[in-house]
Amino acid sequence: MGIDLHVHSTASDGTDPPAVVVERAAAAGLGTIALTDHDTTAGWAEAAEAARRAGVTLLPGAELSCTTGGIGVHVLAYLYDPLQPELLAQARRTRSDRLLRARRMVQAISSDFPLTWDAVLDKVEDGATVGRPHIADAMVAKGLVASRDEAFATVLHGRSPYYLPHYAQNAQSAVRLIRAAGGVPVMAHPRASRQRRVVGVDVIADLAAAGLAGLEVDHPDHSPADREMLRGLAAELGLLATGSSDYHGSGKSTPIGAFTTAPDVLEAIIAEGHGTAVVRP
Repeated sequence: MGIDLHVHSTASDGTDPPAVVVERAAAAGLGTIALTDHDTTAGWAEAAEAARRAGVTLLPGAELSCTTGGIGVHVLAYLYDPLQPELLAQARRTRSDRLLRARRMVQAISSDFPLTWDAVLDKVEDGATVGRPHIADAMVAKGLVASRDEAFATVLHGRSPYYLPHYAQNAQSAVRLIRAAGGVPVMAHPRASRQRRVVGVDVIADLAAAGLAGLEVDHPDHSPADREMLRGLAAELGLLATGSSDYHGSGKSTPIGAFTTAPDVLEAIIAEGHGTAVVRP
């Protein structure tokens, strides 16, 4: 059965509640998923209950916003202790700054488009990590763009005049903190260049030296050449090579389970993670 180690719910910027994500995974024939919402563990409990009912194995996780050398990177953290004080403080700071950044972006956008902050909040579930996808959803609802993809290609693009950065912790520090919290750090979509600059091989090697466990090789935003390069780099650096859909529900066109992880890689992650328990049916 398939293994998808990067999926999102309404706890951050997905469109399906955690329980529905699990149900969709089961319907797609997946045996294991990792819930990896942005900078939050708010969906873990609901997903765990649904996983037991649906017969799906769940790896609790998160996708942490980081930066290195002025470039934003995301690190997937699997099976870590969600109460580790430094990681918890960093996640809270990131979510708070994401909220402030979103309000400032909407204020700027509203000077040229009929978009309000209340319209954005209507798209955010209680307690969810606020991000650009929620602004995109509000713009879609207002008929200002046709889809999230169009919003991110134009108004919300990293080179748009409306774009603003948000706080993100240092990537090397995040990797060390994840390890200290008993977790397993894997760099998310390291060659996804459509929305952001990507780091060089030297930076990935530095992260490996800091304790990085793996690279997300098979991802919808990676070309075949990207995947071949990353697979070779992972082998060279002694890193695990994972695969996943980066599922966001209707927010992205990629279906859950579109890319998957090999069973031996899953077992290696489980063997290394001891900060929180795998949820088994």
